[in-house]
Amino acid sequence: MAKGQKYYTEEFRKTIVELYNSGKSLAELSSEYGISKSTINGWIKKAKPITVDKDTTITS
Repeated sequence: MAKGQKYYTEEFRKTIVELYNSGKSLAELSSEYGISKSTINGWIKKAKPITVDKDTTITS
């Protein structure tokens, strides 16, 4: 881990993504929790399901 880099638990990341999905903006989450917008955006992209075919969806 880089010097000064914070570690966030998987549970915390999921909570932030859920808050975003429930309607909170990146700006609100960033200012409320002190996390950069790009970090939150990365978590959102990783949590987004990927449709392989019409019956199969996966998440990372």
